[in-house]
Amino acid sequence: MFADLRRSLRKRGMVGTFRAAFRAAPFGAKCKVAVRGKHGLEIGGPSQTFQRMVPVYSSVASLDNCVFSTETIWEGKREDGGPFNYFHGKPGRNRVVDAVELAGVTDGEYDFILSCHSLEHIANPIKALQNWRRVAPGYLILILPYYRETFDHRRSPTAIEHMIEDFERNIGEDDLTHLAEAITLSDLSRLTLPDGLTLDRAKELANPLDNLRNRCLHHHVFDETNAIQLLSYVGYHVLSQRIAEGSIFLLAKTV
Repeated sequence: MFADLRRSLRKRGMVGTFRAAFRAAPFGAKCKVAVRGKHGLEIGGPSQTFQRMVPVYSSVASLDNCVFSTETIWEGKREDGGPFNYFHGKPGRNRVVDAVELAGVTDGEYDFILSCHSLEHIANPIKALQNWRRVAPGYLILILPYYRETFDHRRSPTAIEHMIEDFERNIGEDDLTHLAEAITLSDLSRLTLPDGLTLDRAKELANPLDNLRNRCLHHHVFDETNAIQLLSYVGYHVLSQRIAEGSIFLLAKTV
């Protein structure tokens, strides 16, 4: 859980880390109000971001977790239905289910969705967001990598028309349309690795030809414009936004 904090300390130092948290404080305060006392589902995680920069974990009534496999590069091993301790031992339930379909998650089961650096790994983001709205017809706190400040900076933001076309064609998560672009243009010198993972080992684990299993590919590239266009298209109203520390922070509510 503390991997994000350790990476921030290595990159920015103690002062820079506290400055980043201070700049995110107004956005975080709005998010805490939105989810206070409510029941939510996090896509991936837990994330240090939701403990410190956008500290909503302490405000929610309960939080479950969604991961696509019993073992992932980011979360390690998880048991389906097992415990998900997201904040100081506060328990939730781990659900091993693909975040696009959310099969088995009932309509309106949750009040809100949390997602930190997950949507870019999904080939059909509109389909995913529609299901996120289905199971949580309330708030969405979405954090995306801001392409200018990440290893995607050599790529161009994905046009909303392309994402709509992917949805209309019902693109699956085995799609490799953006593979060649990602391999050619990704700047691995800006890659932030989980603790204890070397670049060589990361390349081995993130074999792009086996993306359906590892889900490491950034299918789409985001900036502040297409991120808002995407949420609006799916039926979210953006209540607050900011760009900080290489990320786009968005608080939205279903229309």
